[in-house]
Amino acid sequence: MAGAVVAIAGVRAFSGIIGPVFLALMLVVAVQPLGDWLQRKGSSRWVAVVATLVTVYAILIGLIAALAVSVAQLATLLPQYADKADALVKDVQGWLAGLDIGSDQVDKALSNIDFGKLVGLLDDILMGLVGVFSNLFFLLALVLFMAMDASSFGDRLRAVAFARADIAYAFSSFASGTRSYLVVSTVFGLIVAVIDAGALWALGIPLPILWGLLSFITNYIPNIGFVIGVIPPALIALLQGGPMLMLWVIVVYSVINVLIQSVIQPKFVGDAVGLSVTVTFLALVFWGWVLGPLGALLAIPATLLAKALLLDIDPSTRWANALISGAPPSAEEMVTEEQAAAARAAELHAEAEEGIAADVAVDDAGDVVADAGGDEAEVGDSDEAP
Repeated sequence: MAGAVVAIAGVRAFSGIIGPVFLALMLVVAVQPLGDWLQRKGSSRWVAVVATLVTVYAILIGLIAALAVSVAQLATLLPQYADKADALVKDVQGWLAGLDIGSDQVDKALSNIDFGKLVGLLDDILMGLVGVFSNLFFLLALVLFMAMDASSFGDRLRAVAFARADIAYAFSSFASGTRSYLVVSTVFGLIVAVIDAGALWALGIPLPILWGLLSFITNYIPNIGFVIGVIPPALIALLQGGPMLMLWVIVVYSVINVLIQSVIQPKFVGDAVGLSVTVTFLALVFWGWVLGPLGALLAIPATLLAKALLLDIDPSTRWANALISGAPPSAEEMVTEEQAAAARAAELHAEAEEGIAADVAVDDAGDVVADAGGDEAEVGDSDEAP
């Protein structure tokens, strides 16, 4: 436990570096199947690297550009509601006075509500966005190098599987689980974003595309993403049309998001990541504290990596998956899962052995005489041969 505390403190101290590194890793892991598919179709490794790189860059630059434009539009929109906000505060004060609740404390609290502070907060957000752009070069460089390394990840995994098949199984399960989670969250996030933006447009709320984009991003935040996504458009609706319009926005968001994010999506996400609701919520709190806002977005993938390194990596610790899974497995299911894990590890080891046998030919004395390309190579005596 003491070692864990020291390690977590170190991660939190370097969160400004570790967060972007993990984000770049997640993006490359998500897009890597495209490069693998191109190589299976006969494309060269460099073509696969370029395709992976272009896809990740397009995602990053497109998302940041959309956020920059949307936040700039919001900055020009909010000052128009300053008078309405002041009038709303005065109406609330009058309503409370009519109920004989006009105490000095309430009046003081309401008088401290200044819409100018919200505009100042928005300026801070814009400055934070500038900070994101300043770190963008670091992130793009990370993606470049990771994409180049990812093209040989299959060879690296075979080398690991030859020596430690269980470790190779843990990494492969992490990669597949992360891709499944990202695919499910992205698909449902797009569905929610389109429906939310359309509903807000029909209600006459300004900047529906911005709020749809916010819904898409907050969909990656487990448990409380919906609450974060509904607050800004609800406040704009309150300033634009009063409490009734705000209530309509909340009702529409609740119906759409609760149905999709709380009923339909958890079924697919639970099957993809194998984590219970409690674990996902604790992961959100923990990684948000360790890595900041980026940790909230990457809470599930980060937990999957920790699970792979701490539980899946050793057959003697995989029993703990039953304690954190979305549904309690039966004894038969646990035995079946362990047999499947052992079979997958053995399959990876066999593939590694086949790859080595295909790449290297060894003569009777144990000396390497040719590689897969037919080039002569002398690597030593039989004691040093693989």
